[in-house]
Amino acid sequence: MAITRDEVLHVASLARLALAPEEVELFTRQLGDILAYVNQLAAVDTTGVAPMTHVLPEPEAFREDVVTESLPREEALANAPAAEEGAFVVPRVI
Repeated sequence: MAITRDEVLHVASLARLALAPEEVELFTRQLGDILAYVNQLAAVDTTGVAPMTHVLPEPEAFREDVVTESLPREEALANAPAAEEGAFVVPRVI
């Protein structure tokens, strides 16, 4: 499925993007390449392939939620650029 210059301009209009003429040509080519690759992937027969979250059989990356001792306040504040009354001092946001 090829994408046309008019379709790129329409999508840019929906996204409120102002594209230069050379950008329109570049994006038309790039989006066409992306759609061609998606079509190539769609042609692959995946029957019998189990759904997976990762291509390698990795163990679960998350640890158990176990309560442990926290870092002592003095140790946590030891390398802070500024601390006051047992808390980090940070720049005012508002």
